[in-house]
Amino acid sequence: MKYLALSLLFASASAVSVDQTSKQLRQQHAGASFISSLQFTHVLRVCNAYPFAHPLDVYIGKEKLTESPMAYKKCAEFRPTLKAGDKIDFKVDDTSSAGSFSVAELPSNDATLVLVIYRHDTISTGVAFESHVFSNLLNAQVAVVDTYKGAAKATPRIQDIQKHHDANHEIRSEELRFDSVMAVNPGMYQVTLEGADGKVAAKHDLVAVEKESYMVMRVGLESEGGQSYPQEIMIFPQSDPRQFSGAVTAMPPIFATVLAMVAMHFVA
Repeated sequence: MKYLALSLLFASASAVSVDQTSKQLRQQHAGASFISSLQFTHVLRVCNAYPFAHPLDVYIGKEKLTESPMAYKKCAEFRPTLKAGDKIDFKVDDTSSAGSFSVAELPSNDATLVLVIYRHDTISTGVAFESHVFSNLLNAQVAVVDTYKGAAKATPRIQDIQKHHDANHEIRSEELRFDSVMAVNPGMYQVTLEGADGKVAAKHDLVAVEKESYMVMRVGLESEGGQSYPQEIMIFPQSDPRQFSGAVTAMPPIFATVLAMVAMHFVA
């Protein structure tokens, strides 16, 4: 196309001049392509829901992602260059391997990827993993995961935060479902675990802002041969509640929509 354009623009030029120009263009663009591969931004969030006294370091191959070991009930965000086939390793004291997670495929778009490590059962120290890929949405998204190991049963619920100064404030409460992802309207909420006896076993505040993706995790361990850990709620990330302070707004529904009942995994 460039040769044709030059020929039309410089039709009065001699044939020798046109040939020389064409040769120069071919040399200039030799090996070049007008097709470039798209580069996607993949944010990796890792949460340690593995009940253990020692913190964990996170590696991809030989690259250490954590600046300091990640304790139980802590999460961190990384921006590594991920590719299919990578192994995400979890280590204790930089030496002993706690477990490895293989990446089978990655989304062909900008996305937030979440990986949760937790206890496989109540007897062994084996690990299990839960992963999710969040879509790019305007609404806040909440993925609900149950990593607790034990006999205790609990139902997660989301409700408005009690406004102590407003006696007429109606508290809305809706049930969450494990292994589901929901779009939530912006606001300040409280997530609770309701036991079989109807009593609240644990609670945690959730500040939901637009375009953010949240993991809500039930954690804990009822060990059959070692230290036990109480069931608790773990939420990541923690957004700043100050943008909602003093705001007087209408009361939209808590949920914008249920996005999925099964989390999308980015591994096989």
